[in-house]
Amino acid sequence: MPEARVIPLRPDDDEPFVPVPPPAWDDQVAGGLEFLRRRLSGEYDTDEFGFDPDLADHVLLPILRPFFQKWFRVETFGLENVPADSGALVVANHSGTLPVDALMTTVALHDEHPASRRFRLLGADLVFDIPLAGALARKLGATLACNEDAERLLTEGELVGVFPEGFKGIGKPFRDRYTLQRFGRGGFVSAALRTGAPIIPCAIVGAEEIYPMIGNAKTAARLFGLPYFPITPTFPLLGPLGLVPLPSKWLIAFGEPIETASYGPAAAEDPMLVFNLTDQVRETIQHSLYQLLLRRNSVFG
Repeated sequence: MPEARVIPLRPDDDEPFVPVPPPAWDDQVAGGLEFLRRRLSGEYDTDEFGFDPDLADHVLLPILRPFFQKWFRVETFGLENVPADSGALVVANHSGTLPVDALMTTVALHDEHPASRRFRLLGADLVFDIPLAGALARKLGATLACNEDAERLLTEGELVGVFPEGFKGIGKPFRDRYTLQRFGRGGFVSAALRTGAPIIPCAIVGAEEIYPMIGNAKTAARLFGLPYFPITPTFPLLGPLGLVPLPSKWLIAFGEPIETASYGPAAAEDPMLVFNLTDQVRETIQHSLYQLLLRRNSVFG
């Protein structure tokens, strides 16, 4: 069985990230007007999954960026492990009651990777059933969490993101924070094996504290058709104000790629190999979470 590897945090990762200063206001106005012209004239493209790069770059990412830079003060490590121009499968832990971790990882890979990688997330059916959220998720590059879509994106050289814990991860109680839940049957490993794409373990610290889930209103969850209905120290007690995430300190680390090409596509049918690789990825992320927690000075520091 392959051994789990801890994501290395190199000394040069201590260098502070210096954000690029925003363009001058007149350039921003000109850019905004040009964006509106393109939208009104239809001079923009979407791919077969509904991804809209123009809208993502000029509307969605700018909305997320202040949370990334100012609210959560995200630090990233190991971006050199993410390929610049080829397909790879990023596998990360999932937490936080709402999938904010997926959004912050999207910003990290676009803004801080030298190649400004697009992160094509695989989402649960429920995400796309929510009218506005589902449409915006597709515009940002997400698609259904199925092997067929994952394999097509990987074959096209895209950077695909999967959170195998699913709702078990983001809906777990606060007492179980940073303890990985079951990774399912390893469908993500099968997709990587069939396409020969490397698997990049990703550990995310900080999301667990944004909405500490201290209870689950199961009756309300059934009423609204949700997998869980969170009770946090601020929600539903404070109403809409309870939806404001707490400003925890975030660390995101990308580990060394686990190569799959040498196994060949037929290896995807080997259940023991799929299980072993799934367990290796899970253990690597779990060890790396412990490492990141030791590195973080304080929850809100």
